[in-house]
Amino acid sequence: MNMHNPLEQFEIDVYVPMHIGPLDVSLTNASVTMIGAVVLAIVLMWALTRKLKIIPHPAQSIVESLYQFIQNMVESTIGSKGYAVIPFIFSLFIFILFGNLLGLFPYMFTFTSHLSIVGTIALLALVLSMVLGVYHKGLSWFHVFFPKGVPWLIAPIMIPIEIISFLSKPFSLTLRLVMNMTVGHIMLEVVAGFVFALGLAGFIPLLFTGVLILFELFIGVLQAYIYSILSCIYLSEAFEGEND
Repeated sequence: MNMHNPLEQFEIDVYVPMHIGPLDVSLTNASVTMIGAVVLAIVLMWALTRKLKIIPHPAQSIVESLYQFIQNMVESTIGSKGYAVIPFIFSLFIFILFGNLLGLFPYMFTFTSHLSIVGTIALLALVLSMVLGVYHKGLSWFHVFFPKGVPWLIAPIMIPIEIISFLSKPFSLTLRLVMNMTVGHIMLEVVAGFVFALGLAGFIPLLFTGVLILFELFIGVLQAYIYSILSCIYLSEAFEGEND
């Protein structure tokens, strides 16, 4: 990798070109890392929970504590009615977390730094919110764009504004994660480039690189949490006023 070009680490490299008609389904560094994240998560969860006990052993406690953490997150934002989305939020958190952390390893790709990937996940959360909203409240869910009691005179103005606001949520959710991952990895690449360039004095940027890696680990976990809790907040709209 050219250390003088820190943006090169975000380029998509095609490993195995594949097409289904006009659809490009080539195997790339991004798709390989995503597959690796999913496989690693499955294997890790299986290894930690393959011998379940009533009194949990340390490995089992890790998974149970993590699941309890996600459950508390859903309860605090959606309430008990949101139990149905716990598996989705749990999977979302693990996927984003592994995506953030795997990118810190050599020859791995930070797929959470790409708008198309993170944006697709955000759109999935948006569609799920709409489906759950219509399922729980029927057509009355569409009052989210025009609440009851609002004068019809302002409908031509209010409805487009509310629709734009609703559709902008995946963009804001995506941009926050992508920018944090991109900026952090650029800083890490630039500082690491000085290690060899400065010769004997390279130990100074080397120490700083170590600090940055620890900081990026923290940011990776934090951003996975923020992404998940904001997704919960957006999903909570599907359950608000369910009994109205």
